[in-house]
Amino acid sequence: MDDQIHIEQLEVFTHIGVPEEERGAPQRLTFNITLWPNDEFGNLGDQITRTVDYAAVCQETKRFVQQRSDKLIETLADSVARHLLDVFPIERITIELRKFILPEVQYVSVTVTRERATK
Repeated sequence: MDDQIHIEQLEVFTHIGVPEEERGAPQRLTFNITLWPNDEFGNLGDQITRTVDYAAVCQETKRFVQQRSDKLIETLADSVARHLLDVFPIERITIELRKFILPEVQYVSVTVTRERATK
């Protein structure tokens, strides 16, 4: 199955960074999230309760990120991916996390892809 939901440029502010002075004020991050739901779109019967509510994914991502204080964006991206797999009925997720910290580049990003562990 290759049905996907994609969330582009979800903006979140959080404390992140290695040096303490960088972590002093919340920084802007953006998330691009692609998720593969457990069920194909053709099986949803046009019922929101049978799909992954992307508004809830956005809300949960923001809530989860804002309660953390990681040093590395790599750690944060991995943690968000694993958390969303635990909370929502999705089989696979890819997250690109962008940080806007270096003056000479538009952004720095990391990308992780995680899959639900088979039981």
